Amino acid sequence: MAHVAQRCPALLISAPASGQGKTSVTAALARWHTRAGKRVRVFKTGPDFLDPMVLQRASGAPVYQLDLWMGGEDDVRARLHAAAHEADLILVEGVMGLFDGGQSSADLAQRFGLPVLAVIDGSAMAQTFGALALGLARYRDGLTLHGVAANRVGSAYHAQLLVESLPPDLHWLGALPRNAAFALPERHLGLVSASELGDIDARLDALADAWAAHASAAMPPAVDFPFVAMPQVPRLLHGRRIAIARDAAFCFIYPANLDVLSEAGAQLCFFSPAAGDSLPACDAVWLPGGYPELHLPALSANDALRQALHAHVDAGKPLLAECGGMLYALDELADREGHALPMAGLLRGRAVMQARLGGLGMQSVSLPEGSLRGHTFHYAQASIDASPLVMAVNPDQGPSREGVYRRQRMTASFMHHYFPSGPATAAALFLP
Repeated sequence: MAHVAQRCPALLISAPASGQGKTSVTAALARWHTRAGKRVRVFKTGPDFLDPMVLQRASGAPVYQLDLWMGGEDDVRARLHAAAHEADLILVEGVMGLFDGGQSSADLAQRFGLPVLAVIDGSAMAQTFGALALGLARYRDGLTLHGVAANRVGSAYHAQLLVESLPPDLHWLGALPRNAAFALPERHLGLVSASELGDIDARLDALADAWAAHASAAMPPAVDFPFVAMPQVPRLLHGRRIAIARDAAFCFIYPANLDVLSEAGAQLCFFSPAAGDSLPACDAVWLPGGYPELHLPALSANDALRQALHAHVDAGKPLLAECGGMLYALDELADREGHALPMAGLLRGRAVMQARLGGLGMQSVSLPEGSLRGHTFHYAQASIDASPLVMAVNPDQGPSREGVYRRQRMTASFMHHYFPSGPATAAALFLP
């Protein structure tokens, strides 16, 4: 890759608030431009797992996180430069509202010179649409609000009213209609994962078709992305084989985490506990987060995997269980209705899913192997018959602080770790 700045059209897609339709518009844009033959690279602001799954299907390329706290500024710059080197268009989906949070989407846009597309739910307004857009554009000096898109538009006439409400210096970039046919389904942790939707490509094509009806053909402004080298990952895992659970029950995996393990020299092999797979021959195991509570009968019935995991841990081999992976590692897990089934029994305790959040927020942890950053987001209440090895810390001083449990070389926690925040530490978790 050339060690020079790369120039590429780019947009950061944000909104006045959550629930306005950022993911739908980002997916529509990605699929629309991809179908036109453009190479589109999409990023997601913050630690979310589910939106990137949809956006990966929409763009045909892996979707990485851009997070100033989890990864740091150099990590963000290096990923943007690499994308600009190979893409015709970069799209970054923001998080929450444009100015919300300690390190907001607006902060990210200004730090990296990204023009902003504001998505506004226009379903219950007409001329006020322009007032909202103008407020977002003028609220902070130095922020470039390039254009506006409307979601949940009722008709072509409604769209025209919204267009006419905009001041001349704000570009109209497109709209999506109010139509349940291509809405993206949700559940308690966010969107339903793309792999669970048999008609996901039809939904994405419908979004792109709907976007085309009101879209501006003009490309967004080009941005210069300076070169920043990604840090070298020490090859601590050379020759080691890591078995990674990956299916509808264990689907919360950052692409960047897989990159770190591969660059550390590991051979990665994937298996499906929910499909009845036993444990492949391996030196270490990773049970990532996901939705084990939706697959209790299949997981409970997989006795071959349960026995293999016990033999693995008893032999002193490494295992990392994150959030849903830790719930599976417990003796028992109950769904929201209280139906409980035995799980792997690697860590003494039980958990039950509940209607309200059990943990939410960024997390930083100092382990014997070193430090890692990540986040927690779950609806489970766990009773674990063990003392934590350490407690993670919430950098925002929020109430969520997750314990990290250890049995021999098994490490288990509700925390989702972002391996690029400490590649050597992450690799060491998979060493004896």
